Amino acid sequence: MANPLMPDYMFRTFDEITPEFLTGLGIRAILADIDNTLAPYEQPEPDERIKGWIASLAEAGIGIAFVSNNDWERVELFNRTLGVPAYAKSGKPFKKNLVRAMNDLGGTLDTTVMLGDQLLTDAYAGKHIGLPALIVPPIKDKTNLFFRFKRWLERPYLNLYRRRHMAS
Repeated sequence: MANPLMPDYMFRTFDEITPEFLTGLGIRAILADIDNTLAPYEQPEPDERIKGWIASLAEAGIGIAFVSNNDWERVELFNRTLGVPAYAKSGKPFKKNLVRAMNDLGGTLDTTVMLGDQLLTDAYAGKHIGLPALIVPPIKDKTNLFFRFKRWLERPYLNLYRRRHMAS
């Protein structure tokens, strides 16, 4: 496994990840975090932007499953109108629920990616089983000491990615 904390791709927002980009990589399945990746914590349900993005993926034959460390109530409410495979309290960075979600989507290690906002949970979880990691910055980050420490640990990897991939 290459550096497990290094993103494979970074985007400014989830909807910059187009079906064309994904199909160009041979991707047919996305395992996605919810909180701070697709929506802020306080947004209980997907908005039209999220629904439109997921619909565009579906039209291109790309499935999505939610793999969240949040509780069942949060995940079920967010997924109520979408009805995609969803896993709450998934235990990321552990791999059990990522493998289950990938299998539910009919994905393989070659056709699935992990999308999230955190390197220590989302990127590491995906890369731990051999998936490319797509990372977006947090929509509205928590400011408690634990999250600030996690973001501090991630900073060198994000900076290295930017130096390698975003230099003009």
